[in-house]
Amino acid sequence: MDKLSEQILNAMNPEPPTTPAIRQNPAARLDHWTPAVLLERAAYLRKLAAQGDGSAGETLAEYPGHCAMLSYRSRSGMAEAHENFADLFLVLEGRATMVSGGTLADAKTTSPGEIRGNSVQGGARQEMRAGDVLHVPAGLPHQILVADENSITSLVFKIPEKR
Repeated sequence: MDKLSEQILNAMNPEPPTTPAIRQNPAARLDHWTPAVLLERAAYLRKLAAQGDGSAGETLAEYPGHCAMLSYRSRSGMAEAHENFADLFLVLEGRATMVSGGTLADAKTTSPGEIRGNSVQGGARQEMRAGDVLHVPAGLPHQILVADENSITSLVFKIPEKR
């Protein structure tokens, strides 16, 4: 093959680009929580909640872009809105009702970007059951209502979100 034919062939079939090497972060780790481990932790939170206001939670891990928490609730919570964070709920067990939208009644800023109120007025209701995933965007008023003898255990991810 002459040089011109080789150049034409190479131009028609260029070498595939190489994938850049990814540097591994030596501090990086894989976190893995099985349902059994999460529900075991929830049993501990249930005991704490019984001694307090009916709710308890713990931070499982903090990451550069989000936070993972476990939450147990046997009573309705306060209404709230987070200015800079979305909440992503994965319901592990139990049932409750999420009220979202509308406005916060008797709203008060409790810390920078965090607003609490007595209830959500004019919001939409969504049943929450085991296996459900709910995304509450930053700034959206929301409240979890727990009826009668029900309770709810959720894995909650707090995710920074610009509005």
